[in-house]
Amino acid sequence: MLINCKGNLIDLKNPKVMGILNTTPDSFFDGGKFNDEKKILNQVEKMLQDGATFIDVGAYSSKPGAEFVTEEQELSRLLPVLELILKHFPNIYLSIDTFRSNVAKRAVENGAAMINDISAGLLDDKMIETVAQLQVPYVMMHMKGNPQNMQSLANYDDIVKEMVFYFSERINTARRFGLNDIIIDPGFGFAKTLEHNYEVMRKMDYFSILELPLLIGVSRKSMIYKLLESTPQEALNGTTVLNTIALQRGASILRVHDVKEAMECVKIIEQLNTFN
Repeated sequence: MLINCKGNLIDLKNPKVMGILNTTPDSFFDGGKFNDEKKILNQVEKMLQDGATFIDVGAYSSKPGAEFVTEEQELSRLLPVLELILKHFPNIYLSIDTFRSNVAKRAVENGAAMINDISAGLLDDKMIETVAQLQVPYVMMHMKGNPQNMQSLANYDDIVKEMVFYFSERINTARRFGLNDIIIDPGFGFAKTLEHNYEVMRKMDYFSILELPLLIGVSRKSMIYKLLESTPQEALNGTTVLNTIALQRGASILRVHDVKEAMECVKIIEQLNTFN
């Protein structure tokens, strides 16, 4: 449960929070919100003060049906933000949300500490080899297809069994390349129906067989607001409920828009666990 970020060991036995910073105009919750330097820096500072260990920066929206973005567009959005954040917060642990090996390489060369890949290397066959050479932690997520077509591929006989097989194969590939620090993400909302998402949440304990840290990202997603017949803006309470359940079922990292509320979940669960 130890991962190496920039030469520092981070113990994920004690759950951590990853704050989300989208630099895309079309993200489902905060698209276009952080569109100038002051807003970006204020948001990063707030998330760090609220207790975030990692900040996850994305320059390609991966919501269902998201618009395709070229590698050049992704880099042009990402690298200036990376430079800006590290100039003001040089010791920060930045995670980069990308499925492209060249974007990952450029980001780490410019100070990023972790790669978060929605495709577990399946959308770029050089990704896992590249991350292994970079020797940074790697988040591999479960998904079928790509953001443009994934929801049409939400067909499973036994979703959790198929996911465990998927991760076993991807982990084996990563180990062959010498990748040390691997984190798995069930990919809530990616090639999954609402019912699939809740089945995966209910059976989260099954992933313990893989003996790797679990990153859980349910923040304000449709599995919450569609069930509750509300909107992403009204989905904080539901997010908190699911984050709490996820921590009880073994989550090591919560990836969220609202860091303060997620940290409160962590503190409450840790207090409960002191009696075990």
